[in-house]
Amino acid sequence: MPLLEVTDLRIALATPNGLVQAVRGLDFSLDAGGTLGLIGESGCGKSLTALALMGLLPDGAQVSGSIRLAGQELVGLDERALCALRGNRMAMVFQEPMAALNPLHRVGDQVAEPLRIHQGLGRRQARQRAQALLERVGIDDAARRMSGYPHEFSGGQRQRICIAMALACGPALLIADEPTTALDTEVQAHILALLRELVAERGMALLLISHDLAVVAQNAARMLVMYGGCLVEAGDAAQVFARMAHPYTRGLLAARPVLGGAADARAALRPPLPTIAGSVPPLHALPPGCPFAGRCAYTIAACHAALPPLADLGGGHGVRCIRPEAIAGAAP
Repeated sequence: MPLLEVTDLRIALATPNGLVQAVRGLDFSLDAGGTLGLIGESGCGKSLTALALMGLLPDGAQVSGSIRLAGQELVGLDERALCALRGNRMAMVFQEPMAALNPLHRVGDQVAEPLRIHQGLGRRQARQRAQALLERVGIDDAARRMSGYPHEFSGGQRQRICIAMALACGPALLIADEPTTALDTEVQAHILALLRELVAERGMALLLISHDLAVVAQNAARMLVMYGGCLVEAGDAAQVFARMAHPYTRGLLAARPVLGGAADARAALRPPLPTIAGSVPPLHALPPGCPFAGRCAYTIAACHAALPPLADLGGGHGVRCIRPEAIAGAAP
C-alpha cells in the first residue's frame, strides 16, 4: 500500500469573486522511499496541495476528497490530531526559510522544539540531538552556531536549518516546496544532494514541488504536471520528458534557455525563446472544459465543453487531453 494516497482532492478558496476551485480532482500516490516531483507555474495549485496535505490551508478554505497517510484519513481530521502528525510523521520544508524560522528564537531551540514536543525529550537531550542534526545537514561549527538567530545565517544555511527541523523526528513523509528558490546554483545543488541522501538513508517519501523542470528531471522518479488547478500530465519522469504528451508540458520545456551557446557567434541570430500564447486565466474565470483550451494550438470546440479525463498512454503515463494522437504526431 502506498504511504500517501490522494484521491479526488478539491480545494475551494473564498475570494472577492466568490468561491473558486483552486485544485480540481487531483489524484496521486507516493510510496515510502520514493520521490515524486510536482511542477507547474505559479498559481497552478502546487503549494495549496502541499498545504492541504499538512492541514495548513488558509481560513475559509474548503477541502473535499481523500488524503490518506499510511492508511489514516487526514481530510476532516481535527487540529489536535493534525498537530500530533505535523513535524512528527509528516514535515514540510517551506520555500522561504526566513519566513519559516522565528526571528526571535535561537536556531538550536527551533530545531530542538519538535523533539521536545513529539518525543518528550528533555532540554539537554533535545539540544544534543539538534546539534547532531545541524551537523548532518552541513552547518559548520554547529555547537557554537546553535545559539545564533536566523538573520545571522545565509539563505542556504537557513534552508539547511529548516531541513534539520523537518527531519528532527524522522518523518515518513517530507514535503519540500520550492526548497531551492532564491539560492545560487552551487547551494541549490548541495541542498538537492542532501535531500537525495536523506531519502536514501531514511527511506522516507519525498514530495518535491518546483517550477524548475531540471530540478525534477534530476531528482524525481515520477512527476506530476499541474495547470489551472488540474493534473494535466503524470508518469515516470524519464518517460514524460522523453514523450511530452500535453501541449502545456511541451511549452514549459520549450521555454527553457539552453546553456552553452552564448559564446557562439551566431547566438545573436537565434530567435527568442518560444512562449506560450495567451495568459493564465484567473481562477474565477477558468473555462468549463480544458483549462489550457484557447492557449493550445490544438484546441477544437470539444476542448471547451468539458474537462477531459486523464487518458492512459501506457506504462503509467497519463495525459488530460482529448487529442493525444494529434499532439504525438507533431514535433515537440
